[in-house]
Amino acid sequence: MEATATTAAPDKIARTRIQSDTSWREKLFLGLIYVFIIAFSLVCVIPFWIVLADSFASEASFLQYGYQILPSEWSLDAYKYLLQGGQFLTSYKNSLIVTIVGTVLAVIMTAMFAYVLAHPKVKYRHVLSFLTYLAMVLGGGLVGFYIMVTNWLHLKDSLWALILPYLLNPFYAFILVAFYKSLPYEINEAATIDGAGDIRLFYKIIVPISTPVIATISLFYAIQYWNDWYLSLLFIDNYKLHPLQLMIRQLISNLNVSAYVGGGASYQVSAPTSAIQLATVCLTIGPIVLLYPFLQKYFVKGITIGAVKG
Repeated sequence: MEATATTAAPDKIARTRIQSDTSWREKLFLGLIYVFIIAFSLVCVIPFWIVLADSFASEASFLQYGYQILPSEWSLDAYKYLLQGGQFLTSYKNSLIVTIVGTVLAVIMTAMFAYVLAHPKVKYRHVLSFLTYLAMVLGGGLVGFYIMVTNWLHLKDSLWALILPYLLNPFYAFILVAFYKSLPYEINEAATIDGAGDIRLFYKIIVPISTPVIATISLFYAIQYWNDWYLSLLFIDNYKLHPLQLMIRQLISNLNVSAYVGGGASYQVSAPTSAIQLATVCLTIGPIVLLYPFLQKYFVKGITIGAVKG
């Protein structure tokens, strides 16, 4: 018994040492992971904080010291100058209209089109899928696109010119197609036996099941419409119809500052152009920042749907 106890003691000590070494290595690894995450978070947060803080800096302070984590002189001149004209609110309204109307129509059209591509009883679904893929890869060309919107559809200086071109994104449609194909077809057969038509089946059964992926696609479309400035640069000449994104572009280019934020009036003092750019960015990202938390619970689930099948 004494020999057995004597033999077991070194083994217990060795196991303790191994566990201690493993615990030390795990703690070191976790510590490095935490340091990396904190450093990466700071890399993401600090630029945003600098933009937010320097939007409250005075123009003289900004020109003298440049970007600072904490401005040496605080001022609300940029926000006052930005909000004193009516164009900012007008551009904000234009962006909201385009984003809300465009997202709703785009999600409805994309969801229905993807359902047609995924339905096994649609005769020409493979041809439609090939044409959709071809359009995604090749595109239509700028000249023909511009002529179609301006000369054929007569959408020059219209908010519809900012909505219609993005109503169907082939990539988002294929994401929905992958999800629809993962659904058991027995759902369709059971609903058909109960007397449901295709439209009722789609809106009463398929859409509620597809909430995560539809929410994900909705977020993609909302960001696309909200961030777009290129279409307004092509088709909108009336600055009263400009969305916020084109307004930011013009402000960054130092073009038409008085027409945008002052309604064309002349001022005795120069506009705080550098701080206005930062203030406009801060006010512009508000809706997307507020929208994302409500869709975050669907985002991760929706983007991974169809990735793993078992």
